[in-house]
Amino acid sequence: MESHYRGFRLETGPVKYVLIAAAALLAAPLYAQNQAAQNQDLGQPIPEGGEVETIDEGEGLSGSVSFEGNLDDLGIAIPGFATDRDVSTPANSSGTAALGKELARVITADLRNNGLFKPTGPDALPQPAFPEITAPNFPTWSNRGAEMLVHGYVRGRTDGKLTVGCYLYDMALQSELVREGWVVPPADWRRAAHKCADLIYSRLSGESPFFDSRVAYIAETGPKDNRTKRLAIMDSDGANHRFITTGRSTALTPRYSPDYKKLSYLSYVDGNPRIYVYDIGTGRQTLITQSTNPTFAPRWSPDGNWLLYSMAVGGNTDIYRVSARGGESTRLTDTPGIDIGGSYSPDGSRIVFESDRSGAQQCYVMNADGTNQRRISFGGSRCATPEWSPRGDQIAFTNSSSFNISVMTPSGGSVRVLTNGWQDEAPTWAPNGRIIQFFRTERNSGKATLYQVDLTGENLRRLPTPVDASDPAWGPILP
Repeated sequence: MESHYRGFRLETGPVKYVLIAAAALLAAPLYAQNQAAQNQDLGQPIPEGGEVETIDEGEGLSGSVSFEGNLDDLGIAIPGFATDRDVSTPANSSGTAALGKELARVITADLRNNGLFKPTGPDALPQPAFPEITAPNFPTWSNRGAEMLVHGYVRGRTDGKLTVGCYLYDMALQSELVREGWVVPPADWRRAAHKCADLIYSRLSGESPFFDSRVAYIAETGPKDNRTKRLAIMDSDGANHRFITTGRSTALTPRYSPDYKKLSYLSYVDGNPRIYVYDIGTGRQTLITQSTNPTFAPRWSPDGNWLLYSMAVGGNTDIYRVSARGGESTRLTDTPGIDIGGSYSPDGSRIVFESDRSGAQQCYVMNADGTNQRRISFGGSRCATPEWSPRGDQIAFTNSSSFNISVMTPSGGSVRVLTNGWQDEAPTWAPNGRIIQFFRTERNSGKATLYQVDLTGENLRRLPTPVDASDPAWGPILP
């Protein structure tokens, strides 16, 4: 049935900081006990960090940006983050000084891979001293071709956590644009780097952040005609990779819950499809629905209360809704044909889906209760695997005539093709709705790889994964 789905187709820092927020990331893992349910196909629960505290010094914004050119010409100098004293930390065997450079490298990679800026990282720049973080020596940086300067620091705390500060300066104005800081467990040091990159990206582009997020996908190994498919997750840049299931049962189409605490996915056990919800904090899973009938593509509602899925009964495939806690399902479509791939609008009021009721794969929109079903895609191409943007202004889909990724408005207008691979499919949106991730299958090999592209169709980038990868699902910004 999988082939049918695809083919259907600080404390304190250099200055005194005031704690303004303390947001819990996810509860520390409680390693699951009594995982004796015979059909479970789980690896170890995902190890997560503790709390991430956001710290800020008052306004955090002290001037306008002087740069008036294109963002892709904007040079940003990102030297190593300083430390007041080099101390040992589990985050880096060489101590906080070495960690400071690693933080700057991650920030540089985030901004470079995004394609909007021209960052220069710490390996090509002098290392600022700790007192310079809040009082930059601007003449040192004025001849390095950068319009913006990022300074930062990392400090070890007595409780073992790390305080990371991030500052953005405008070189022409010689003034601070924005600053922020975070207290993180050592295991979450990369989150602090992503948060700094998000701070810079949002301040300079005016867009919402997306680096501090995660991606779930299906990890594929084995020969073309006998693939092992496991559920896996990683950070948005491919780091902190973890396999979630063992591969004893095939896993497909994962999706993060809106609160990031759970993952839904489809699993084939003894040849029969089952929809599970995996609790990231405990490592336990809940069986939501099972059937001997072909079942596809579970998707969360924006409030996290419902899951959409498709099921074939008596030769007809329809879209159903079921509580995220399990229970009876409600059928939302009943037109003869194949209805599949429902995706909610951000406000939860509408659902976009694909159907062949017109004789070919096309995209339709209906109200969340199944009423007012209407076709939105027209023209000579086909429309499959639609996914509503988090911003609500676009729908990404697979053009299954040419197997490229395209976008259109929710009314079906302004269609644009973004990719030109041999077989690109299954788009998923970045949290800010400006980048699309998808998977590409190589001709004649069956090997699948994750890619991403921005809404201009530019900045195509392959995402690193340790094995072949398909069915990506980009989660929201981390809490």
